[in-house]
Amino acid sequence: MEPLKEMFNREFYVNFAHTFGHVDKNFHVDAFIDDVTRDMDTLSLNGRLRNTSLVLKRHLPEDYKRAIAILYAAAPSLPTGYTALVLPDYVALYGKQHFDLSMEALQYFTTLGSAEFAIREFLKTDLIKTLDVMHKWADDSNVHVRRLASEGSRPRLPWSFKLAEIIKQPTLTQGILEKLNADEALYVRKSVANHLNDHAKDNASYMLNLVNSWDKTNKHTSWIIKHAIRSLIKRGDKDALKIFGFEHETSVKLHSLTTDKTSLQLGDSLHFNFGLGSESKQAQKLVVDYAIHYVKASGSRTKKVYKLKEVTLAPGQTLQFNKKQQFQDLTTRKHYAGAHLLEILVNGKVMGCIEFELRA
Repeated sequence: MEPLKEMFNREFYVNFAHTFGHVDKNFHVDAFIDDVTRDMDTLSLNGRLRNTSLVLKRHLPEDYKRAIAILYAAAPSLPTGYTALVLPDYVALYGKQHFDLSMEALQYFTTLGSAEFAIREFLKTDLIKTLDVMHKWADDSNVHVRRLASEGSRPRLPWSFKLAEIIKQPTLTQGILEKLNADEALYVRKSVANHLNDHAKDNASYMLNLVNSWDKTNKHTSWIIKHAIRSLIKRGDKDALKIFGFEHETSVKLHSLTTDKTSLQLGDSLHFNFGLGSESKQAQKLVVDYAIHYVKASGSRTKKVYKLKEVTLAPGQTLQFNKKQQFQDLTTRKHYAGAHLLEILVNGKVMGCIEFELRA
């Protein structure tokens, strides 16, 4: 598979330069290509992204307003997606002295890729002024702009720095989240849920009180809340469980947890089966999950919880569960040989476990 950084390859830069040359007769196409591809092989994906912005600065007018006008003119002819992050990155690097113009530029450029990382540079410089703009973006008709309002202000956005002031004062983004808590776009709802899940890591009580005040009968709001509290549910947090009527204490017995093998190699799948039987005279709402304790490079183990099913268990009823878990290296997980552990969880509580060996 071709490395992701090859999104920024020579062919991309040739087309990129010609686009700018078409909209600005003073843009030196060949000089830009030579400049931006020099030592390109030594740079990572994000390194190439940042280098593109830095080289653009040397080939665009010194005046920021004129440079932004050229970016606007070139933008519709450039590829959308990750490589389009060059445009907001340029704004983040060079636009802090031109706040209003930069906010307008990010509002537009986010529709072509995403300005979620760029806007954080302005939040770091002037949090309140930037949040005021983002509160307005939450009302925008464009789904990408509404999503930026939530995603860009996340306290713990992956691959970016933490927003310490929002962690200290989570109410700073509450207005944005409340405007978007029933958004029709899944793209936006995912961001709102992830923003709330960020809050759960530092301000769980605040987050739970907030979502508990929302209209859970709205299907979009309900979806957001369920995804927002997923980490707390997996940990068996009783207040999170109560939001959707799941009891912290259950009367359930685990039956016959078995696996199809006790030893497997990388690339194999582990099949496991078990039953859950009711020991209650009342129906019980259950969140059934399973966890794998993976061996780390150090030899210790780390736990990863996977969602299995939400069920209502009738009095005296027994339900059977069958699941397959594949073991192969991913970009987000590397496997190591050793004794792994499988756990079955009901409403966050461990009901039983079984060990198995992963061979090198």
